[in-house]
Amino acid sequence: MRPCGDAIDRRLRRRRRRPPTSRAVGATLVVARFAHHEPLAGLVKRVMPGPSPGSHLPPGAGRPQGSPLCHPHDAAEIVVAGVALVADCTGALYWPEEQLFVISDLHLEKGSSFARRGVLLPPYDTASTLERLAGALSRYAVRTVVALGDSFHDQDGPARLAAADRAKLKELARGRDWVWIAGNHDPDPADHLGGIFATSLSLWPLSFRHQPTPQASPGEIAGHLHPVARVIGRSRALTRRCFVSDGARLVMPAFGAYAGGLNIRHAAFVEVFGALAFTAHLLGQRRLFAFAATRCLADGSP
Repeated sequence: MRPCGDAIDRRLRRRRRRPPTSRAVGATLVVARFAHHEPLAGLVKRVMPGPSPGSHLPPGAGRPQGSPLCHPHDAAEIVVAGVALVADCTGALYWPEEQLFVISDLHLEKGSSFARRGVLLPPYDTASTLERLAGALSRYAVRTVVALGDSFHDQDGPARLAAADRAKLKELARGRDWVWIAGNHDPDPADHLGGIFATSLSLWPLSFRHQPTPQASPGEIAGHLHPVARVIGRSRALTRRCFVSDGARLVMPAFGAYAGGLNIRHAAFVEVFGALAFTAHLLGQRRLFAFAATRCLADGSP
C-alpha cells in the first residue's frame, strides 16, 4: 500500500494549480487519508491551500496514446458542474481531462457474505464484477481509479477474496493511482489491497464521496443509492440501472453484479435533488437512454 505521509504531500504540492475562475467555490474540503496500519480514529486530515479546494491527484504530462478524444459508441456525455464526463454503459464514469475513472458500489464478495448467513448464491459475483470492470477500463486511458465506497459488501470481504480475484484486482490497479472511498458497508481501510484510502476526494470543481449530502452540493459525484429507473418499453415496463443527474450533481449506478437498486421515484432522490427535475440515463446493452424523471414509473405503476 502506498504511504500517506510526506511523500504524498510532496506529490500533491507538485500538482498543477488551476487558475481562479468566476465559478463560485465553496469551503475547502478536507481529504482524509489513511495509512494501512492506522485505525479509523487515527486518520490524517489535510487541507490543501490554493484557489482550488480539496486534493489534486497528479495528472502527469500530456495525454497518453490511446486516450479517447470522444467517447465510445456505448457511452454518453453527461455534464456536471460544467465538466463533460463520459458515462459508460457498464455504469462507470470517465473524466477525460483528468484521465480519472469512477465506479461505485462494487459490493465484492456479496455472494460469500450471504453464504455465511446460510443464503446460498452462486459464488461468482466478484469474478463477474471484476471482468466487467476490466472491460470498461480497457476502453479508456485511465491514470486514476476512484471507487466510491461499498467496494466490498462487508468489512471482512477483502479477506475472503479468492486468489484469482485478488490477482485480478492487483492487475487492474497496476500502473494506476487507486483511491478507495469509505462506504457504509466498508468504512475502514483494508490491508493488502494497495492504493489510497479516503473518506472523500475533491478535484475541483468536482467532489467524490459515497453518500450524497442532504444539502445542495454542486459538483458532487456520489453513489450509495443504487438508482434504477422503470420505463415503458415497446410492450412492457423495463427496469434498468441508471445515472441520475440534474447537471449540478450526479448519483452513480451500482456496479456490482449482485447489487440491488432503488427506484428513482423514491423520496430519497427528491431529498438529494430537491424535486423530480433530474434526468435518468438508463444503461442499455449498447448505449444509454435519457429519460426525464417525471417520465419514469414508480414501483407498482401499471
